[in-house]
Amino acid sequence: MTTPTDEIEMMRAEPPTAGVVQTIREKKKVVRRAAPDRSQQVRHIVQGVFVALNAWIGLQFFVWVRWYEIGGQGATVSRPPGVEGWLPIAGLMNLKYLLVTGNVPAIHPAAMFLLIGFLLMSLLLKKAFCSWLCPVGTLSEALWRLGRKIFGRNLRVPRWLDLGLRGLKYVLLGFFVFVIAIMSADALADFMGSPYGVVADVKMLNFFRTMSAIGIIVLVVLAALSVAIENFWCRYLCPYGALMGLASLLSPMKIRRDSEACIDCGKCAKACPAHLKVDELVQIRTVECSACMACVASCPVENALQLALPPRKALTAAERWRRRVAGPRTVAALLAFIFIGVVFYARATGHWRTNLPQAVYAHLVPHANEVEHPM
Repeated sequence: MTTPTDEIEMMRAEPPTAGVVQTIREKKKVVRRAAPDRSQQVRHIVQGVFVALNAWIGLQFFVWVRWYEIGGQGATVSRPPGVEGWLPIAGLMNLKYLLVTGNVPAIHPAAMFLLIGFLLMSLLLKKAFCSWLCPVGTLSEALWRLGRKIFGRNLRVPRWLDLGLRGLKYVLLGFFVFVIAIMSADALADFMGSPYGVVADVKMLNFFRTMSAIGIIVLVVLAALSVAIENFWCRYLCPYGALMGLASLLSPMKIRRDSEACIDCGKCAKACPAHLKVDELVQIRTVECSACMACVASCPVENALQLALPPRKALTAAERWRRRVAGPRTVAALLAFIFIGVVFYARATGHWRTNLPQAVYAHLVPHANEVEHPM
């Protein structure tokens, strides 16, 4: 014969049956999505457009460089200022120069304006630049997806090692920030105006055109690691991504989970390429979140997970998130607005192009590899 106390102890010891769990879940008003999520399709379109834009800029820049290398023969094109988006260090140096002097630098101003634009994106939409626009991020994603298709899965780095490796990108960022921080405005201007500073973009192009054996080996190793491990470069080594991540800490937009609507299926955590515990948190504050919305796309419940502002105080999930959510089309539109707006402002104020005499480029471009670092 069992006493009431014995029955209570038995209930505590025995886990709830499947029927009990089902009953608990049924108490929630589960509203399944009426339409499939399109965030990943929209994001991939935006990625493709930005890759195409960078390819066009790269081709135009290559033609411009070759014109000087062959002695100015044949048709030419103008130098595309957008190539300076691949000069993040120049962008940081010019940004400090602007903050210290109040003047827009004359050499590689587009690098600074593009950096400002990407930082604005991070301040508003988390690290959306990394997962929606960055060509390197797009390539990294394509590589790990290729690895998953070939091998059926990606390697999972042990948590203790993962945490340590994540710090590498902040060490690299800290090094660059420290070097720039100790430079005076005059030193920054002298560096950017030096032959090395002027043809930094050409030297970058030549690095890939005449890559050494060591360079090829490094790229092959990075590519192999990116196939095996999700977002290896972005996760562990990219200082630009580290900077965007720090800026994203101030973003009002975050991936937010409505615990009352959530059915605890865990699909969001499985879908997250950064391996974040989305299913256990109310909001994702970490710098590792790139607002790729893969977790949102995997969620089967209406209003349970979204990229959004803080929710309203309301009884129903629909009311809590009304006019607070940034859907994929909204994210794409905001990214386009910031990018186009920054470029338009720089062009309208006459600070988009590096205006140097053609004779300067004619002298420096063909001999870019011979130009040495001034420091």
